[in-house]
Amino acid sequence: MKIIDIKSPDISNHLAGSRVTSNIPIPTVIVKNNSKLDRLGVWITSLCALHCLLLPVLIPLAPLVASSFVASEWFERGILSFSILVGFAALFIGFHKYHRQLYPIYSLALGGLIYWNKHMFGEAYEPITIAVGAFLIIIAHIANLRLCKACKKCETC
Repeated sequence: MKIIDIKSPDISNHLAGSRVTSNIPIPTVIVKNNSKLDRLGVWITSLCALHCLLLPVLIPLAPLVASSFVASEWFERGILSFSILVGFAALFIGFHKYHRQLYPIYSLALGGLIYWNKHMFGEAYEPITIAVGAFLIIIAHIANLRLCKACKKCETC
């Protein structure tokens, strides 16, 4: 794998002939914490998946939990939205600053779409749909971490 400086003229050969410049300012604090954002995204997505998968087990055991805000649709959508936002921030920084690979962003988008539409196959398949969506989101973060660590020109990941 060839590492190309983003500011070099031959980056255009690798991005379908378009000239790319890195004039978009990204705060240094966010760039230095990119791997932390990926790790946070993995944890948030994992906790969200555990919440969705374990809630049916907890409902018969704890009626109070089932009637609380934890079981509500807005709570699930809020956690998922936060997970997707953290994921997009981490993956965009990794893409822009380090590796220029789109497949982690595709995996995040597909996983988020599947996870968001978990009801499309019916309640019987909802746990499988949740697991597939969460898996794709977690894989996106892990791929981004590995691509950032493969960057030989920086010490920030």
